[in-house]
Amino acid sequence: MLAIHPVSAEKMQAIAKDFQQGISPYNQEGLADIQMFIGAQSALASLRERDADLADFLQHLDHKMNMMLKQVKGGESPLDVLVMRKANISANGIAFCGDAPARLDEIVEIHLVLLPSYTYVYSFGKIIACDPTQEGEDPDCKFRVALEFTFLLDEDREKIIQHTFKQQSLALRNRRLNP
Repeated sequence: MLAIHPVSAEKMQAIAKDFQQGISPYNQEGLADIQMFIGAQSALASLRERDADLADFLQHLDHKMNMMLKQVKGGESPLDVLVMRKANISANGIAFCGDAPARLDEIVEIHLVLLPSYTYVYSFGKIIACDPTQEGEDPDCKFRVALEFTFLLDEDREKIIQHTFKQQSLALRNRRLNP
């Protein structure tokens, strides 16, 4: 799941400066909502393996609470814009399918949820490429957008590395089982 928003270089620099002074970028307004949602989804996924009915019931309650919170708070949260997208990720950047062209060198705020573990990563990046896809390729992908991380916590980089190792391991295992 991925959400990308253009931001000013000043916002990224302010968050980087706060981080240097010991303030986590995850302390920003709105990010706590995402972390709670992702934590709940992770716990539900784990619970679903043991008791699917209870997990379904709790999932419904979670949705209901999120709807009520949205009514009380009003407006849009970063959760509302998280979208399932095809993406390739590395410790240095991410490439994904976009619906619209992106401006080269534009600074963006990145909300990334790594599935199936529901690991949340918040970072900033710079658009380094945006190319229209070839006709006949993936009809759901209009543009291939690539960005490099310009601000990524070391522990988040490690989460991404662990995630890619797990995905590569699964792909190799599946290839061996289904030649």
